[in-house]
Amino acid sequence: MTVLILARDIEPQVDRVVEELTERGIPIFRTDLAAFPTSLILDARLGPSGWDGVLANPHRQLKLSDIRSVWYRHPSHFVFPDGLTRPERRHAAAEARCGLSGVLCSLDVLWVNFPSREADALKPRQLAVARRCGLRVPETAVTNCANGVRVFAAELGRPLATKNLSAAVIAEAGGLHTAYTRRLEQADLDDLCGVETTAHLFQRFIEPKAFEARVTVVGDRVFAAGIHAGSEAARLDFRSDYASLTYSVVTPPEQVTAGMRAFLRAFGLSFGCFDFAVTPDGEWIMFECNPFGQYGWLEDELGFPITSALVDLLADGVVSR
Repeated sequence: MTVLILARDIEPQVDRVVEELTERGIPIFRTDLAAFPTSLILDARLGPSGWDGVLANPHRQLKLSDIRSVWYRHPSHFVFPDGLTRPERRHAAAEARCGLSGVLCSLDVLWVNFPSREADALKPRQLAVARRCGLRVPETAVTNCANGVRVFAAELGRPLATKNLSAAVIAEAGGLHTAYTRRLEQADLDDLCGVETTAHLFQRFIEPKAFEARVTVVGDRVFAAGIHAGSEAARLDFRSDYASLTYSVVTPPEQVTAGMRAFLRAFGLSFGCFDFAVTPDGEWIMFECNPFGQYGWLEDELGFPITSALVDLLADGVVSR
């Protein structure tokens, strides 16, 4: 039985999993969705027990019935041949999503994670579900109303932070830029120009913080890293100054661990990277969970066996019910 890996061609964390699966003698079929339809072929038939057929590229062929699990690791979008008009390209993309994705998603195998369940994990919904699961979250507003932001700030009586609701990486001016968390000053509240153009997220700015934590949950296994900022920029958003960071192994309180597991069950996820602020009195406040978050640098820094845990999960291939 084979592990199907849907991921970008250049992804170091995927390379690690592929290497360990190979060392264990577990067959893999790795492809990016960008290979479809130019170099990836789907040929499937619906039979009495569901869809069967093959995925094939120029190097090998995989029977759908031989798939034991699927690792869906943020693959690229489909890429179509040159010469298609824009309407033809839109139509081809819709047909590819319905066809290839529809067939694969019908397979009764373990997904890490199932695409639609990742898509359901929108940040406002995450915060509501986290609360129901017993996790503490910051006071939050989502709005495109400038006066609503000012009223929220006045009611809270404490500084606000703003951050992206969706991807933190923005394509702009010919390059990729990260939208870091920003603390709002009074001048920002006085202005708020552009808030009306779309939805924005505002939260209580957590201060003071003892440290932040990135907790990677793989199935039932929990790997918690304390992230200690060494600069003002990193204290605001640790992603802005990795060079200043130091790390430690930490143990979340039992209630937090139980809450994270309940959160993943609520969304039907097998993997997630949780971000927390930890206050000096030991309160854990959750910001978000990334269903395809980065973990490789913490594996290197702290020796966490996250790759092995992922390989165990994919090799086992047990579908949670």
